[in-house]
Amino acid sequence: VQLQASGGGSVQAGGSLRLSCAVSGLILDLYAVSWFRQAPGKEREGVSCISSTRLRYGTKYGDSVQGRFTISKDHTKNTVYLQMDSLQPEDTAVYYCAVERTRNSRYCGFNGMNYWGNGTQVTVSS
Repeated sequence: VQLQASGGGSVQAGGSLRLSCAVSGLILDLYAVSWFRQAPGKEREGVSCISSTRLRYGTKYGDSVQGRFTISKDHTKNTVYLQMDSLQPEDTAVYYCAVERTRNSRYCGFNGMNYWGNGTQVTVSS
């Protein structure tokens, strides 16, 4: 199983980035996918997640990104995306994606992850 996160970079405050998490070795129909981030000196934080079902899937967002970030997925590409708009300096962190095998196809969360991907750096300057 491999999860490859990409799309990070450096932007100014107010800018946008789109992260991708390409998953191989398993099918998204059985796994919820979550995005986390970790800034220097801070604990890892759950950012957003999306449940496994292809239709009428569930999503969650952390309070700090609600209304600015949007999670989506493409099962044909086995890829999950995180569209990040209105970025702020406090969004600066390494972003990771992870998957969790879930029984409830509409559930996703930030605990009990089965596999983790590499991180991609996001830097937002003021």
